[in-house]
Amino acid sequence: MATPQSHIFVTGTTRGIGAAILQQLKDKGARVIGHGTRSDALEQIGADLSVAGAAEHLWQQALERLDGRIDVLVNNAGIYEPVSIGESPEVWARIWQRTLQINLQAAADLCRFAVSHFRARAGGGRIVNVASRAAHRGDSPEHWHYAASKAGLLAVTKSIARGFAAEEIYAYAVAPGFTMTGMAEDYLASRGGEKLLAEIPLRRVATTDEVANVVTYLALNAPPSMTGAVLDINGASYVR
Repeated sequence: MATPQSHIFVTGTTRGIGAAILQQLKDKGARVIGHGTRSDALEQIGADLSVAGAAEHLWQQALERLDGRIDVLVNNAGIYEPVSIGESPEVWARIWQRTLQINLQAAADLCRFAVSHFRARAGGGRIVNVASRAAHRGDSPEHWHYAASKAGLLAVTKSIARGFAAEEIYAYAVAPGFTMTGMAEDYLASRGGEKLLAEIPLRRVATTDEVANVVTYLALNAPPSMTGAVLDINGASYVR
């Protein structure tokens, strides 16, 4: 298992779930470097993951900040931008490409670098990918691309788990439903709020701390036999 002294790199830590993950891991004693749109001197590296190839530079910077050792990668960065089937082909293609680049390609690239790093040092490691309920049940008519990107991320997670478990490289995923971040609040308001909540048996969306709690468990304490697992956090709005 990982130790409280683990060196951990987390993407998408500017706000919401990522910020909560960063804080909870620090509270557990881990040494953590985050990522956002801007760098700071202490705990965050700035990078635009919509740019092809940005993940490699980001990984190298994270390694430098963590003295050449990363024990756990948490892929949390993601976007949730709508696009209607009535949009022009150019807009449709641009938003699909941007979503897949950030939510799937950049995450997969970072997983690749992590697995290579774990294998080179022969010490194993962990990957935790933050996916979505949409990966299982789909999403709205304006978010096909989002659901597709998160379903792809689950496939990446399971493939890593199956391919590298014998080398003590473990991969896990979480699949939150709506979570109370600014993004979720805007979506809830646009969808009628109470009507949408009525579809959730718990009658509320998850909190960022709830999601972060599960990610922290997977990063530090989940048993190796759980590798490949996807943990749902959706208030029973989708049970499988």
